[in-house]
Amino acid sequence: MIRIHIEKRLKAYNGIQVLRIEKNITLGSILRITGPSGAGKTTLLKMIAGLITPDTGTIAVGDTVWYDSAMKISLSPQQRQPGFVFQDYALFPNMTVLQHLQYATQDAAWITRLLAIGQLEAFAHQKPAHLSGGQQQRLAILRALAIKPRLLLMDEPFSALDVKMKTRLIAELQLIFKELNATAIIVSHNPQEMDGICDDELVLGGEE
Repeated sequence: MIRIHIEKRLKAYNGIQVLRIEKNITLGSILRITGPSGAGKTTLLKMIAGLITPDTGTIAVGDTVWYDSAMKISLSPQQRQPGFVFQDYALFPNMTVLQHLQYATQDAAWITRLLAIGQLEAFAHQKPAHLSGGQQQRLAILRALAIKPRLLLMDEPFSALDVKMKTRLIAELQLIFKELNATAIIVSHNPQEMDGICDDELVLGGEE
């Protein structure tokens, strides 16, 4: 079980709003997070990853406490080691597709499989500037998977993909999640996206 019981004050156009999350997530499940812009969806992912610190509360994965404000525990992102797909991809401009994956893993067979999943075999030696937005987004997903994470945090991971590619990739990811026994927490602006594959949903309030 992943237990997230946290609070974080957020700046909003009308002042300060408080993001309160009390959620238990079954390990190995897929959780979809939806809500309007400004509701704190990205902030929540970054707090789970350790990139932003909550004001108060606890985050625990299994028997390991990742964050506890009362006990002054806060594991670093490197200690938590989630896979993270950033909304802006956060790719390295001077690294090729292949180098992005090699930076995360030395498992050549796994890299070959990831390239096939993302249909990027022909672009292995291209840098991000020479890729389309959809190809960059697929690379960001593959890089997050390369470390074989037990927890995958994905921020709008399919926004640049056409319907055909999105459908095929989601089907592939379902298999990978099961194989890795990974828990996936996926932020989506589309409430219908991934209908039928998500095990649970968290709807955040707030408005822009």
